[in-house]
Amino acid sequence: MVNAVHNGRIQFHLPLRRSISEEPAVTFKSLIARSPVDPYVLAIVGMVALASVLPVRGESAVAAGYAAQAAIALLFFLHGARLAPADALQGASHWRLHAAVLGSTFVLFPLLGLAGQALLPNLLTPALWTGIVLLCVLPSTVQSSIAFTSIAGGNVPAALCSATASNLLGMVLTPLLAGLMLSSHGGFSWHALGDIMLQLMLPFALGQLARPLIGTWVAANKSLLGLVDRGSILLVVYTAFSEGVTQDIWHQVDVPLLATLLVVDAMLLGLVLAITTWGSRLLGFSRADEITIVFCGSKKSLASGLPMATVLLAGHPVGLIVLPLMLFHQIQLMVCASLAKRYAATRRDRPTAVVLPFEPRAVARMR
Repeated sequence: MVNAVHNGRIQFHLPLRRSISEEPAVTFKSLIARSPVDPYVLAIVGMVALASVLPVRGESAVAAGYAAQAAIALLFFLHGARLAPADALQGASHWRLHAAVLGSTFVLFPLLGLAGQALLPNLLTPALWTGIVLLCVLPSTVQSSIAFTSIAGGNVPAALCSATASNLLGMVLTPLLAGLMLSSHGGFSWHALGDIMLQLMLPFALGQLARPLIGTWVAANKSLLGLVDRGSILLVVYTAFSEGVTQDIWHQVDVPLLATLLVVDAMLLGLVLAITTWGSRLLGFSRADEITIVFCGSKKSLASGLPMATVLLAGHPVGLIVLPLMLFHQIQLMVCASLAKRYAATRRDRPTAVVLPFEPRAVARMR
């Protein structure tokens, strides 16, 4: 309230209030944007719920299975068309950093998974331990690894190189490691390698060959292709969990077991983050390289893992086996988003960044 004297009269001016119509409307989209949970994860949970209530059965399940296989082939074709081998070679001279990232992805993770299964075999069911092992042999992500590295002030060109190389090598290493680690437990058939070649690697190779023809179009339509990617994954989730519901998978997972799985996923991520952080410091990496190693070496790809599980573990309860990966995906996004902000905040107290001439777009790299 503001008081004023005008011609001997005291005037009272009440502050104007915004009308209700002027208040920003609360929409479903705004609620989703404010949620700490990734909208994509919410969509996946929606597919799980839909499959639990309305699973496909009989001939419809067969048709959905063929549709899922076609979606997986399309997904990996687009992966091949999107990933440029030149990106994997960019900054390849920094071999110590790339060795650290690939070592974390394909050596450290599998060793931790095997150690956990050997030390605490009764902590989880065999199917969930199979899912943990599968999670540990998957390649890193590309988009989120680069995004978090950029936010934190890391070596972005090296992140692009390492994440791309991880996905390219994962096409071969993931099936081989899965075969070595799961065949003795009855969770994997070596005949699945032929399916991998036909359903995953062949479309991926065709996508690579098609890059000169469609590479420009792919780069110009990333949002559209992102929808195709995510739609394919959602279809795979729906068909996998529909099959699982018909096999009564939810009778095998109660609330305490689900909570235990969350703890196992969180501990796995925490151990990898701690080892990559302190290991990079002990090995004398710069702060920017440490950030790259931490974020690229701790991620696991949901987009690669779900289709690979569907092909590699056909005939097994895939819906139950991919549950550790789905939970890990959300945990890694939340934890690494917070960690990237902390790195970015501490960077302000550091000396001015030095711009290296060989890095494109003048990406700053801290000494």
